[in-house]
Amino acid sequence: MAFNAHSAVYRFTVLFFNCLLTFGTYFCFDMPSVLQTHFTCDVTCPDTNGTTSATTTMSASSNDSTMCGGDCLGMSDSQYNLLYAIYAWTNAVVVIGAGVLIDKLGIRVGLFLFSSLCLVGSILFAVGALFKGSAALLPVMLLGRLLFGSGNGSLTIVQNKLTAFWFKDKELALAFGITLAFSRLGSVLNFFLTETFTDAFGLKWTLWGGCILVGIGFASAIVVSILDKAGAEQLGQSDAIKEQSKRVRIRDVKDFTLSFWLLSLTIVFFYNGVFPFVADASKFISTKYQFSNDKTPSYIAGAVYDCSMLLSPFLGGVIDIVGKRGYLALLCATLTIPVFGILAFTSWYPLIATLWLGITYSFAASSTWPSIPLVVKDSVVGTAMGITTSMQMIGIGLCNVIVGALLGDDKGVSQDEKLLRWKYVMIFLLGNTLACVLCAFLLNLNDKRKKGILNISRSQKKEREMQIRRDQYTSSTSSADSETDRLLPGGPREGVQSDYRTIDS
Repeated sequence: MAFNAHSAVYRFTVLFFNCLLTFGTYFCFDMPSVLQTHFTCDVTCPDTNGTTSATTTMSASSNDSTMCGGDCLGMSDSQYNLLYAIYAWTNAVVVIGAGVLIDKLGIRVGLFLFSSLCLVGSILFAVGALFKGSAALLPVMLLGRLLFGSGNGSLTIVQNKLTAFWFKDKELALAFGITLAFSRLGSVLNFFLTETFTDAFGLKWTLWGGCILVGIGFASAIVVSILDKAGAEQLGQSDAIKEQSKRVRIRDVKDFTLSFWLLSLTIVFFYNGVFPFVADASKFISTKYQFSNDKTPSYIAGAVYDCSMLLSPFLGGVIDIVGKRGYLALLCATLTIPVFGILAFTSWYPLIATLWLGITYSFAASSTWPSIPLVVKDSVVGTAMGITTSMQMIGIGLCNVIVGALLGDDKGVSQDEKLLRWKYVMIFLLGNTLACVLCAFLLNLNDKRKKGILNISRSQKKEREMQIRRDQYTSSTSSADSETDRLLPGGPREGVQSDYRTIDS
């Protein structure tokens, strides 16, 4: 018996391998955050005579003291933040074209192309660490992040379009939530395991381990391509998909509604607060709270993704039923405001803030990204996802650069000055959150004015669709009646015939 593409088992099997596409890439994306002290500590170490030896390494502890013997690459904070900035900028440029390419050439071409770029980029990044102490280290690692960014952002668009195709009008938000949870599982395991693995096997083998995980994603891309092709043929959708792809044009962007643009800006400003924070959170927590255990700051920073991993599938299932996507986007943006205030102005235990941020981030991701297929045509979902991702990555890239500039070079800087710089960073991230609140408010205002779809529940959506069908049926029936009036005897139609007879006479 053939594997039935109409069944829930088939589409959730597609979803499983679709989730594996980005498990490894999300693990690798935030590896620099966990290994920030290894990336930014000095590569030189004073010997017993007080001179400096270029062959001996030193690693920074959580209180910024130094000791010899660690894996250290010797980057400055600005160079370190470039690893995130170039990832974001590359995404910003590539994903727009990637979205159009996916809509034009199909999901399967995108799967192979972008998973390949992720694999090659992660390998180059690992190779870059072999050039420790030389001028080639930073360029090679930046090139690796550039290729990795070119693939990962675009691969996420393919993943989202595949999810939208298989789950639209079914368990759409649930499927998006499960996909996000798998991605965040990669991030969470990174924060829990990477430091321990590095202590046991060293920095270089840790980076190569990341390459293996990305390789699993590449294998999953092959499997999901086969499933998607066979499933589309069983559903009789292959010809329709090809026909839709022929009609895709760049100028379709001008037809995107105001709801789409406000939704995109809401996503941009929310992620401007989350991702730049997580990128530097380990070092911030280490600097401000002076933990004696080097792993504790990574665990606390990773709590943002812990919450997302656990809550996203549950929230997706609930949102599928109750709707209220726009209201939830506004609520979670508003509730994020205190997070950066706590980090900037209080000495509360930082886990409170990271758990809080993880909860609001889970609501934001589960309510905003699944809304994009609802406000654009099916044929341009990839293009819409690409534009939103591009805007998001431009914002994150700029924020990473600004954060790096605010922190500057901290060598020889007093503890009070460091804390003041971090306070400015938190205030900057708070400003992005306030902008998100404004965009989410305008999004809801526009959706309500146009009687949109963002905030209606599943039952309300079905009722609206039934009403539309009733109206269409009534309209078509009335039209048919008017064409046959003159042929039917009796009632008012007799009068119509009388009029015609009068005219004839």
